[in-house]
Amino acid sequence: MIFGSLHWLDIAVVVAYFAAVIYIGQRASKATKSEEGFFLAGRKLGKLYQFFLSFGNATEPQGAVSTASLVYQRGVAGVWFSFQTVFMNPYFWFMNVWFRRVRLMTSADLFEDRFGSRGLSRLYTLSQVAVACVFLGFANFVAYKIASSLVTKAEAQMTVVERASVENYGKYKQLERADAAGKLAPERRAELTDLRDRYARGELRNFITLLRPVPFYIAFTAIVGLYIVLGGMSAAAVNEGLQSVLIIVFSVILIPTGIAAAGGWSAFASKVPVQMADLFAGEGNSLWFIAAVLLVSIVQIHALSHNMTIFGSAKNEFAARFGVSGNYLKRFMIILWAFTGLIAIALFGVGGLSDPDMVWGTMSKQLLGPGLVGLMLAGVLAGTMSTLAAKALAISSLTVRNFYRHIRPDATAEQALVAARMAVIAVLALGVVSAILMDNVQAIVVLVLTVNVPFGAAVFMIFFWRRLTAQAVWVSVIVSVLAILVVPLVGDYVPAIRQAKSLTIASAGADGRPVAVYWRQLVRVDPAREDSALEGRGRFNFECWLLDRVGVHTARFTPNGRETAQFFFDGLFPFALLMLVSYFTPRTEKARTDLFYGKMKTPVAETPEADAEEMEKTRREPARFDGTKLFPRTDWEFARWTRVDAVGFAVCCAISGGIIGLFVFLLNLTTAR
Repeated sequence: MIFGSLHWLDIAVVVAYFAAVIYIGQRASKATKSEEGFFLAGRKLGKLYQFFLSFGNATEPQGAVSTASLVYQRGVAGVWFSFQTVFMNPYFWFMNVWFRRVRLMTSADLFEDRFGSRGLSRLYTLSQVAVACVFLGFANFVAYKIASSLVTKAEAQMTVVERASVENYGKYKQLERADAAGKLAPERRAELTDLRDRYARGELRNFITLLRPVPFYIAFTAIVGLYIVLGGMSAAAVNEGLQSVLIIVFSVILIPTGIAAAGGWSAFASKVPVQMADLFAGEGNSLWFIAAVLLVSIVQIHALSHNMTIFGSAKNEFAARFGVSGNYLKRFMIILWAFTGLIAIALFGVGGLSDPDMVWGTMSKQLLGPGLVGLMLAGVLAGTMSTLAAKALAISSLTVRNFYRHIRPDATAEQALVAARMAVIAVLALGVVSAILMDNVQAIVVLVLTVNVPFGAAVFMIFFWRRLTAQAVWVSVIVSVLAILVVPLVGDYVPAIRQAKSLTIASAGADGRPVAVYWRQLVRVDPAREDSALEGRGRFNFECWLLDRVGVHTARFTPNGRETAQFFFDGLFPFALLMLVSYFTPRTEKARTDLFYGKMKTPVAETPEADAEEMEKTRREPARFDGTKLFPRTDWEFARWTRVDAVGFAVCCAISGGIIGLFVFLLNLTTAR
């Protein structure tokens, strides 16, 4: 009746959830007879569906796991990687409308509509396939991380190698504690150095799982593929309701059980170091760092392929705006995830787990009983499925609209839907391959933050700058991808870069230990030799290397300062290229840009028929709303705010401030001794 450490009740809960989502997909299949029905649910989704879509798509288990992991490693200040999004919500009050008002099927259509460039739409589509591999792979990877920590081997089931790995992990932690206390015997220094290297290489583990990643990824992805292939966007929207409830459950359930296990609130608070419960102390503390991460987040959010899928499916502009409420609920979830990381510190101690990415799963296994573990697992799978579904649908629509129909413009609706379903299967399969190649949550968080920045900058400028040219987009995207994605990621696999003496320099950290300047960490090339040369591991900080070439001298910065410099570079570099190249290349055809910006200023009417009439007026007179421009007689297309804009923005700012205040209040209760 038990599989590994899972009780039969846990298995029953998970099976029941799978059955429910497949049933919903089958019921929704009647609404998928056209491309608009399959991809956008016929543009009929109201406020409630927009709430669930925004919440479910923004609130994913990888966010919970990565936030808890970062807080466990860095203290609560590590939450800023995700919590900085609280400042973005007032911006969504405007952005959601832009993706509805543009009246297109996919984000790639923007490049055809604005520039008449099929080449750029295909480039965007290809880039989003690659981005989807990262996002889907990350979702699969995190789901496996949690599930694998819930289904573990007993010591009697371990192989000799596995038992040695667990035993050496315990020895490594014992030596680390002795070293931190200044009680490490000199003759054991070499042993600790060797174990540190083996730990950095992932050879030491504090448990061994029964699950194997590839079978897990395949089975999990097959369930998602089945209900999306059956029901498309309608199935995704309905399932978001069920999945959102489960997401809230898995976000809440560890808090009371964890605090009780720590001995109650007072005992929990006393076990968390004060500096690790300070939102503005430790790594990630500076306002500059928060601003840098916020900049990158706002830029990249514009390029997310599912923006058009979600907000384009809204039946009107207010329904699209209302989606921001789902984002606000996520901010409350982030607070809960941060406290989960703090509870882990109280339970296991700083550095008490071999793999910080296992915080969530390890706590679930230790704190929850039969049935509740299954509920946690179902919640994790639900949140991951919502992410996979939205991303797979967006990529499917891009593939069909911006590749398949370019090649086969006369294809019937039935043929296009077959191609769409095949695309869903293909992109989910690529997500499995991507997950197999991933190995570290913190490194992936940085990648997820920056992977969409090149096209995000381009999409923002499309919405608001008439002078932007297609040539500038080509140059900016290609050069930015090389500078902030390709070189930093490939560097770890090129020995000549990884082992270059000029790139393996270190500066003194806060504890006096050397800290790599251009890498996540430095390890010995030959672990058997203490005098071995060093090599870099993790992401190569090419941005700081470039800044050094112009005299910035980032080696003098703290590790947090170098990370801040990296994010500022990533967020601003594409804009500099876009503006520079645009001024040296010919303008886009005036009639095309006039119609595009006329459409962007034309409010979406309440019914499709009325909206068609309004758009016909705009086609006859594209400049009919030019009186609303904030900067008349310039190339900037920002519009003056309406009453709805101003009131909504003020309310959003007030809610954001209230959430931050609540977070600080709860943290103050933790630090009160």
